Formats: sequence, structure tokens, C-alpha cells
Amino acid sequence: MLFDFSKNHFELFGLAPAFHVDVGRLDQAYREIQTLVHPDKFAHLGDQEKRLSMQWATHANEAYQTLKKPLSRARYLLHLHGVDTQEESNTAMPAEFLMAQMEWREAIMEAKEAQDISDMEQLHNRLRSEMREQHQELGRLLDEKADYQGASGLVRKLKFMEKLGEEIDTALEMMEA
Repeated sequence: MLFDFSKNHFELFGLAPAFHVDVGRLDQAYREIQTLVHPDKFAHLGDQEKRLSMQWATHANEAYQTLKKPLSRARYLLHLHGVDTQEESNTAMPAEFLMAQMEWREAIMEAKEAQDISDMEQLHNRLRSEMREQHQELGRLLDEKADYQGASGLVRKLKFMEKLGEEIDTALEMMEA
């Protein structure tokens, strides 16, 4: 058997289970696996082998997509440690964070109304910078401190920030169209 479905995503790619991963190594391992399990390699075989090949390729792709993105990688690590981030059911956030979210939304709305691409790009860059800082903190909580509850709360915050980023990106696309 080429592929072991019992391996977690990190094991699949030969990586240590950590937030900070070598993305280049992840990319290389993914390409190597895809060359082994690509359905075209099994086209001449029977239906069962073709189906298994498709399952292997799909599983590798899902694992790769999960580990490639910092927030989904953090969620997966928390899952491996038995922690549910409760993103859908626990929306309680510190008042300071909620106030910052309101300020972001006001700034986005003002830039939209003014059709100010420059302001929107500044918001985009500022948000990305803040998210990078939060990702660094998430890595520290997961890799160094094993503070899974703290990391879970930060994942919930980053989900809000990702939504803001999507809103900014959408607004920029509309302004530039």
C-alpha cells in the first residue's frame, strides 16, 4: 500500500507536528506524494485501484491545504491535542478586541464610501501586519508553551481578522474594477 490513511497530516509529509513548519519542505513532500498517487498513474488498473488512487490524492491535497495555511494548521494542531476551538459556538471576545473590530469596520466603511483605494490598501497592509504578529504569538503558544486554550482563543480572534481581510479584499476589488 502506497499510502497510510492512519497517519496524521504532519506524519504524512514527514514533518514534526508544530505550528512553525518549513513550507518549502511541505511543498516538496506534497509534490512527491502527488507523483506517487496521481490518478493518471493508475489509469490502466482496475476500478478499485483507481478509486484508491483518487482517495489518496484527495487526502494528500486536503492535508496539504490544511497545513499550508497558518490558521487551519493551528486548528488542526489543536484538534490533535483534543481541543475544540468552538469558533461557531463561542463568540465571546474581550471588549478591547471587539472595540478594535468596530474601529476596523468603521475605517473600512469610510474608505469604501470615499472610494479611497490608498486608504483601503493601508488598511489591508496594517491588518496583514497585525495578523503576522498574531501568527507569531500563535506559534509561541502552540510550539513553546503548549497553551492550547490560549491558542484556541487566538484562533477565534484570527478568524474575525480573516473576515476583515476578506471584506477589505472585496472592497479593493470593487474599487479597482
